[in-house]
Amino acid sequence: GKTVFARCAICHKVVAGQPSLVGPNLFGIAGRKAATVPGFAYSGPMKDSGITWTDDKLAEWVSGPAKMLPGTKMAFPGITSKGQVRDVVAYLDTLK
Repeated sequence: GKTVFARCAICHKVVAGQPSLVGPNLFGIAGRKAATVPGFAYSGPMKDSGITWTDDKLAEWVSGPAKMLPGTKMAFPGITSKGQVRDVVAYLDTLK
């Protein structure tokens, strides 16, 4: 998952305390409410989403952010390989 995540690391940090980049820092994402990283300017749809980042929600997001949440600021089209999606979610689960 970490290898596949390398393409995400262009925009996302994953170490506690590091500032967000183009996207929010993803340290501790698993189980967290959406749009809660302090100081990051989330889109209105993300702020209003009410999402809690479960494995299922993370997989849906990684597969196609704009399909899951129209109006999101995230331009990434998504990962089409179900195996790679599972690997990335498993990696995100380790960021604690």
